[in-house]
Amino acid sequence: MPTPSAPPVPMPAQAQLPAHSRNLSGMAWTALVVGVVALVFILIFVLQNNVPTQLTLLAWTFSLPVGIAALFAAIAGALITAGVGTVRMIVLGRSVRHLRRDAARAN
Repeated sequence: MPTPSAPPVPMPAQAQLPAHSRNLSGMAWTALVVGVVALVFILIFVLQNNVPTQLTLLAWTFSLPVGIAALFAAIAGALITAGVGTVRMIVLGRSVRHLRRDAARAN
């Protein structure tokens, strides 16, 4: 004798994460993968360019492998860029605070 089947139970709707948290974790994972790939390329570059070369900076003269010298130059450029960006963010933050304070006084 066949048994009556129960009606299908509706599955609860999947909880939706806010769009920004999904995007943020995805962007972080993508940045991690891109960073690891970049590090592999940098390592290959440094290992292939290990011929020492004379470098002169102001009054100092020293010998470094070409790959290491290029790596130091890239790090210096990144630090300068980060410094300029930090100063710009501080200036913009101050401007926003002053504008908010002036708007609060006007009301």
